[in-house]
Amino acid sequence: MSDAVHRALRPQGVWRIERCLMLSAPAATCFSWRGLWRGLQQSFRLMVGVQDYQKYLQHMRCHHANQTPMTEREFHRYCLDARFPSQAGKLGKCPC
Repeated sequence: MSDAVHRALRPQGVWRIERCLMLSAPAATCFSWRGLWRGLQQSFRLMVGVQDYQKYLQHMRCHHANQTPMTEREFHRYCLDARFPSQAGKLGKCPC
């Protein structure tokens, strides 16, 4: 494209950076072995297809407060049916 379409206004003069500030600093930056372990557990569970029920409950509280969440048993059954459909005529992944 031509420079006439995307002309940038550049500041004039000499500029010097006085200090850099983080616009959004994280609340807690301390390292936690427990947090690392929980993150690894969740990652491994998601790798093998086991969904996180606590994350589901948190999502339901935040985004769908007027709906009743599924029980843990119903939630895991729903996830299994979504991954390996058992209904006739419904195509899905092979559980092998």
